Amino acid sequence: MLVVEILGGPRPRSRRRRPRRADPEAEPGELPFTRVTIVEAEPLAGEAEAAGWLERTAGDAEARDEAVDDAMWLLNQALHAQRASAADPYAPEVSAAQALVVRLGYGTGTQVVEGRFSEARELPLGKGPRWRPKAEDLRPQERLAAVLGGRERIDACETLLLRARADIEGERVREAALQLRIALEALLVELRGALSDPDHVEDMGVLEARRGEVDSAAAAAIRGEPTEEQEAALEEILEVAERVVRRRRVLRG
Repeated sequence: MLVVEILGGPRPRSRRRRPRRADPEAEPGELPFTRVTIVEAEPLAGEAEAAGWLERTAGDAEARDEAVDDAMWLLNQALHAQRASAADPYAPEVSAAQALVVRLGYGTGTQVVEGRFSEARELPLGKGPRWRPKAEDLRPQERLAAVLGGRERIDACETLLLRARADIEGERVREAALQLRIALEALLVELRGALSDPDHVEDMGVLEARRGEVDSAAAAAIRGEPTEEQEAALEEILEVAERVVRRRRVLRG
């Protein structure tokens, strides 16, 4: 069960057709925040069993990361459905790194649907998904300044690969296949000859050689669902494509 609540901040004003006078020296108001509670309705034998489960899960990095990943997957499935249902292209998905706090706990049915627990632990946010590069390697602030200053541009393949990654992580294989198909076409044009590095040349050769696999998966996605083998191939090819983009970023500084 997924419970979403908006807490704090002023009540939203009704939409106005005309501008209203504003205090030019007014301080920004308190902002609301969203509390999301993922409830697994699995009854436990008693307080002792519940406490033991909490201690084991919170004390094991792999177990707590899995719990957070499962929760984020469910939340993003809901956000994806909301975006499509509302025809709102600006409704984003989210990551655990954006949370103010992440808690793991147990409680009664009444407690958990209100975002409360009998006992809980605040979890570290961790290092993020395995596929995400270290921010210090990519120096995003430097890149942002260069793009805004007109010294660099964002290639189409970069945006398309990010969308394909979001679809892969969200288990939307059909969308991932279609996104990766056009992302790969763009990458092979935009980054051809971008570096004289031997690893770059090798990876570009791999992507060119596996182009047909992506085409086949995309064709299967039009008809229905790609096979498990095609899904595995998409993930492998996406990782190579991401490595090409990341290498270009790192080596060009």
